[in-house]
Amino acid sequence: MNKFFSFILFSFSALLFSQNYAVSAIPENLLHKANAVVRNDETIIDINAIDNMVQTYNKTITILNKSGENFSSIRIPYDKSVSVSNIKVSILDQNGKVIKKYSKSDFIDASHSPSFSFYDDNRILFLNYMSITYPYSIQYSYTTETRNTVFMPDFFPIDGYNISTEKNSLVINNKSGIKLRTKVHENDFAKISFTENGQKYFYSFSNVPAVEDEPRSPSLNEFLPRAEFSLDQFSLEGKQGNLTQWNEFGNWFYQNLINPVSEVTPALQAEVAALNLTGSTHDKVKKLYQYMQSKTRYVAIMEGIGGWKPMLVEDVRKKGYGDCKALTNYMRTLLKAAGIKSYYCRIKDDRSVQKYDENFPKMFGNHVILMVPTEKGNIWLENTSQEIAFNHLNYTSLNRNVMAISEDEIKLVNTPTYKPEESSEILNAEVKLNPDNSINVDAKFRFSGAQYDFQMPLTSLNKDEVKEALKERFYYLNMENLEANNVTNNRDEALINYEVKLQAKNYSKKLGNDIILRVMPFLDLMQTTSHGDRKLPLEVYFSYQDTYNFSLEIPEGYKLAEVPKSVQLNSEFGNYSLQFSMENGKLVTQRKITILKNIYPKEKFKEYIEFRKKTNNLDNTKILLTKI
Repeated sequence: MNKFFSFILFSFSALLFSQNYAVSAIPENLLHKANAVVRNDETIIDINAIDNMVQTYNKTITILNKSGENFSSIRIPYDKSVSVSNIKVSILDQNGKVIKKYSKSDFIDASHSPSFSFYDDNRILFLNYMSITYPYSIQYSYTTETRNTVFMPDFFPIDGYNISTEKNSLVINNKSGIKLRTKVHENDFAKISFTENGQKYFYSFSNVPAVEDEPRSPSLNEFLPRAEFSLDQFSLEGKQGNLTQWNEFGNWFYQNLINPVSEVTPALQAEVAALNLTGSTHDKVKKLYQYMQSKTRYVAIMEGIGGWKPMLVEDVRKKGYGDCKALTNYMRTLLKAAGIKSYYCRIKDDRSVQKYDENFPKMFGNHVILMVPTEKGNIWLENTSQEIAFNHLNYTSLNRNVMAISEDEIKLVNTPTYKPEESSEILNAEVKLNPDNSINVDAKFRFSGAQYDFQMPLTSLNKDEVKEALKERFYYLNMENLEANNVTNNRDEALINYEVKLQAKNYSKKLGNDIILRVMPFLDLMQTTSHGDRKLPLEVYFSYQDTYNFSLEIPEGYKLAEVPKSVQLNSEFGNYSLQFSMENGKLVTQRKITILKNIYPKEKFKEYIEFRKKTNNLDNTKILLTKI
């Protein structure tokens, strides 16, 4: 072993047993905004062969207060290919003295997802220690051994929000003879130290302060520095493969995970034939997709190779359920029976965009969708919902790439990007002001794109539940006599519509003989706290455009003192316009706001808030009606 590297390992191990875990020894800067502090987090990974990897974990974490309890539970996932041993747990008081010990027999052994998983080969050992006094520390260690070497964990500086890190280190001993590819992503958030010497690797972070989950920040992993890893050759449940090129990996994926469960049986072929598919490819895909939706439902199924292999298509056909893998592959096989090629697509589904790295093949993704190429462009199918529209993806699947796999090729393909006007809310409202200061409103709403996603839950509610949901949405109006009608989900065009009739009390105010009121009732003013010491970037998760049209009937015996001036605002974040006109004795207000998707540096947050303060002020425009 290289002498320098041996010294690092020796120092590293010695530090674990000699460190002072008294709370008083925590550096002051690590207590700021922290509910817990990772005192030492050590992971040692020994890659012994293509099908043998041993990981040893040693961690000590100090829980500072009740809010830090969510970091106190110990959870050790395993399955039939992962064994767990050498579990040791000690509870330390604020002086670092051991006051209680636990072993493996004290852990609860349960399904990893018992509340919703239909089948689940994944298990979890967990121990929840709850204290009545703070602070205290938990020190634990354990070892796992697995024959699956395809999953190499990324290395990050912190475990979450409001937790700081004193020392965090990773050692990899690659004894397998297989090349381990590494990629380090550095930024100013925290400094990563690393040494790579032959097949021995050492990475560490130290003295990383806690950070709060600030409004409109990206997903945590998006802005953290990190190191990622991938072996050129791997094993997954006894199936060995190559990860040096995406195409080789895709071929392995298809042959080992998809093809064995995708037989077009006579029963399935007859099912497709009975649909009498005609017309264009688009028409056939749409009919098959809506047929699939009508006869299946989503359940989580964690069985098969590491949760990556779908259940048998014939089982999905007979039983009518499956997870994202199973339902997507079932839809793919229906299309295959109809002579239509499609691609099984692995994707990282998240509000922040996470992409496959074209130059760094690795196991990645947490969801599966389907892509169907046609002469008019790609059709994208989300297969886990019975209600979602044809050729529509949730905003958490947009603006990124997928690993698209078919029987004869693999490629990285970009998912759609919606223009602002394709993720819209359109409101047309007639407003009548009553003598008792109440208003009657007759409004029609239409939602598309990402805003369609947020309204979809309404379509599965009964009439009373819809009414309650809309009362909650428009909480800022003093409502009575609310009616919600014609709630529709247009699954052909990804549009949700509904109509609202309501009366809101005390909407206007009397000023002597005059009346003052806000010109646009359906607007909840956004919170605009500036957070002057902001630490995180600003992310607008999707582009959108809202168009509101209000027609206000001026009460008899009153006139508008002055028609407000029209306004236009432009910024790098989007634009806003507010226009007023008088038409047939009514004040017509047209309001349009366009917001653009982007990730902005933290220094831009103040400018963004200033822009939204201006839009807030305009949204709060009031008018004066004078007695004639």
